[in-house]
Amino acid sequence: MGINCGIVGLPNVGKSTIFTALTANRVGIENYPFCTIDPNFGKISVLDERLYRIAELTKSPGTVPNIIEFVDIAGLVKGASRGEGLGNQFLGHIRQVDAIVHVVRCFENENVAHVNSENIDPVHDIDTVEMELILADLEVVEKRVENIQKYLKSSDKELVKRTRRSIPVLERIKRDLNDEKPLRLVDLSMDEIETIRDLNLLTIKPVLYVCNADGNSSENHNMQKVLKRANAERAQTIIIDGKLESEISLLPSVEEKKEFVEMMGYEESGLSCLVKASYKLLNLITYFTTNERETRAWTLSMGRTVYEAAGQIHTDFQRGFIRAEVISSADFFKYGDELKVRDAGKLRVEGRDYLVQDGDIIYIRFNV
Repeated sequence: MGINCGIVGLPNVGKSTIFTALTANRVGIENYPFCTIDPNFGKISVLDERLYRIAELTKSPGTVPNIIEFVDIAGLVKGASRGEGLGNQFLGHIRQVDAIVHVVRCFENENVAHVNSENIDPVHDIDTVEMELILADLEVVEKRVENIQKYLKSSDKELVKRTRRSIPVLERIKRDLNDEKPLRLVDLSMDEIETIRDLNLLTIKPVLYVCNADGNSSENHNMQKVLKRANAERAQTIIIDGKLESEISLLPSVEEKKEFVEMMGYEESGLSCLVKASYKLLNLITYFTTNERETRAWTLSMGRTVYEAAGQIHTDFQRGFIRAEVISSADFFKYGDELKVRDAGKLRVEGRDYLVQDGDIIYIRFNV
């Protein structure tokens, strides 16, 4: 399944620096607004240590990691919903992503201009971006409401049925947006979300706040403001030193990058934390398959069945599904090989309704 996250924020908050570090692609990084106009796309291999350990234990020669795509979207400014700063174009880019990574400037640097004022105020910056997303959503909802009567007169009975079902939902979310409330904070049922899914609203997308802070982030009062705001929204927050991550990304090998991170006193890089947080934000899990040719990581939404996973691997696996043999990666690492796992009674035989768990190693038995 394809996963993409849009990196958004005001101009000059460090979005493109973080994107460049993520992808090791060189994109425009300049000290003026709208340096980024067209979105930059970068597909990133998810470095999951479990994948490589499974391959090592099974002596599988090839590895295929999960892929996640990040989109560096140009900086938004006040008035973007009315077209300021090419805002309509940028908002259109955000509509295409699954989740929003909102980069917030928490660093002080007099040599890097701030688009709003001379003072760094991350909560005000968040509010500026949030308001533009709300206004853009409100415009979309109001247009749909204006067209309701036209849809109700359609000869398409299914369209008429969907339209009638959507009226109370549209009226409700219009009130919430007018009250300046992003829809991700509104208690909508799954049926209500499905009813308005085709509107592709911006404020319903899950948000991860990224504090772009300097190395002394634990003492950073700007960062603390973002954490307080995120906690109030029950949103995730991670801290990244964009400048440091950019330096790490320039190192030539994975080993050197790992050594540098450990030397700086971190368990893992901020970018690794960002990828993991993005998975959590989208309620995604990873499962594995392994054979004599390759060990592969797969992405699946939490709560999906092994029958659905079988179809993701190959349509024949789902069509001829008999059973799944499942080993948790933790058990596999503990015992070291499949035979010892079987002897310990840790290999499970599961039917098609089994809900796949993060870290499962799955063997599909099928007959076509």
